[in-house]
Amino acid sequence: MSSAGRFAPSPSGDMHIGNLRTAVLAWIWARRTGRDFVMRVEDIDRVKEGAAERQLLDIQTIGLDWDG
Repeated sequence: MSSAGRFAPSPSGDMHIGNLRTAVLAWIWARRTGRDFVMRVEDIDRVKEGAAERQLLDIQTIGLDWDG
């Protein structure tokens, strides 16, 4: 099993700049090293309705894509 870049935001609210920075760095690392970039929505905190969908849209809006 090879390693992958991973981003796992908590859907407890809207995305903030720190989350976006982490996502961009993980995405760059994954793409430059030929690995997958994996999105995983953590649901261990209180989930705010629609937050996960908005976060995924934010990631797409800045041009990031994911493999799983």
